[in-house]
Amino acid sequence: MWLPLLGLIIGITLGLLSDIQIPQVYGNYLSIAVLAALDTLFGGIRAHLQQVYDDKVFVSGFFFNIALAAGLAFLGVHLGVDLYLAAVFAFGVRLFQNIAVIRRILLVKWEERSKVSNVKGSE
Repeated sequence: MWLPLLGLIIGITLGLLSDIQIPQVYGNYLSIAVLAALDTLFGGIRAHLQQVYDDKVFVSGFFFNIALAAGLAFLGVHLGVDLYLAAVFAFGVRLFQNIAVIRRILLVKWEERSKVSNVKGSE
C-alpha cells in the first residue's frame, strides 16, 4: 500500500518543485490524465485493502486508463465534441466509489481493532 502513496508524494513534490508550464491547449488532456492517475491510485489502494492487489493489473490499468482517456480527448478535439467530459465523468464516479469503499474498509478495520483492544484491556 505504501508504494502508490510514495509515488503520489514524489509526483506532487516534483510537480511543485519544477517550473514546468502546461499550455492551455493541453488542459483537457492534463485534467483527464490526472483523474485517470488518481482513479488508478485509489483503485490500487482499494485492491490492497481487499487483498486482491496485483502489480500487473495496477500498472496496466494505469497506462490503459490514461491512453483511453487521452484517446477520447484527442478524438473529441478532432470531432469538435467534448468527449473528454465522458472520461471525466467516468473517472470521477469511479474515484468516489473507490474512496467510499476504502472508507468503509478502514472503518471496519478500525472497529475490529477497537474491539480487540477493549477485550485485551478488560483481561
